[in-house]
Amino acid sequence: MTAKTIRTRGGLSLRVAPRSALVVLLLLALALTASVVLIGTGDFPMTPAEVLATLTGGGTPAQEFIVHDLRLPRVLVGLLVGAALGLAGAVFQSVSRNPLGSPDVIGFGQGSAAGALTVIVLFHGDTFAVAGGAVVGGVITGLAVYLLSWQKGIHGYRLVLVGIGATAVLTAARDYLMTKADIVDAARSMVWMVGSLNGRDWAQVWPLLIVCGVVFPVVFGQGRSLRMLEMGDDAAYALGVRAERCRLVLVVAAVLLTAVATAAAGPVAFVALAAPQLARRLTRAPGPNLAAATCMGAALLVGADWASQRVFGADQLPVGAVTGMLGGCYLLWLLVTERKAGRI
Repeated sequence: MTAKTIRTRGGLSLRVAPRSALVVLLLLALALTASVVLIGTGDFPMTPAEVLATLTGGGTPAQEFIVHDLRLPRVLVGLLVGAALGLAGAVFQSVSRNPLGSPDVIGFGQGSAAGALTVIVLFHGDTFAVAGGAVVGGVITGLAVYLLSWQKGIHGYRLVLVGIGATAVLTAARDYLMTKADIVDAARSMVWMVGSLNGRDWAQVWPLLIVCGVVFPVVFGQGRSLRMLEMGDDAAYALGVRAERCRLVLVVAAVLLTAVATAAAGPVAFVALAAPQLARRLTRAPGPNLAAATCMGAALLVGADWASQRVFGADQLPVGAVTGMLGGCYLLWLLVTERKAGRI
């Protein structure tokens, strides 16, 4: 299905790709359906009909407590974290023009983890202090990688290589902090580093919702410019795009999304890497596919959380372990595919 241009009476035009729009709608429906099923999963099971009735005010007092106070915040954090990671991954892969250009690979997630562990081990901070440390660590790492990658502009492979180096350094720093931690802080750090939605409540939902509500429009507003950047800086300049300014805005936005998502749920692995690639394969459309990547990230994370509960029990296997296992297999497949294509 080819893209169609819709013109309004005011002279505005909107280019719509029917297949991409259909994929976005299907992924959104999948994410919402998985959310309803996930809310009904647990020690007190509920059918989808009971969940929907409770969400619309028709449940019993016990059901309202379970849904609104216990399970709904966890699901909302999962949706927002998945969407933020999917969008951030799409931005980084487009900016670097490299399928490996993901926050998982180029160190931004590790920067957030190192910031959080610093607060846990050295300052014994509470949950909010740990979240703040994760945000600060991610932002500082993003700034450092960007500056170290700068040489008359940002080149995709240079960004990825510098990011991989930053990942190695931050992993070493994280391991050093673990050796200095007492048994309580070490156990707390290990649980946080895996990435989990267990125990998430409204205190994590509102800051995440506010940041996503501010940053998402900024990124989507730069969607056309991001697509021009994929053709190279010279082509972007010729089409009226201020390449470096646009790239800086997008990188800052994506770093902030990654840092806030990591602060809310820990360093959930491989969602940012896999979601944009899977979205692009479904839409079969060029460009960053921002909307599809966002919905794919939300669906992946909620689906992985449901799988972790159904297979291992609600508190047995954190969602980060599930995404790590699946994402590791996907990364190996991606490396083999890129090698066969001669791109690495």
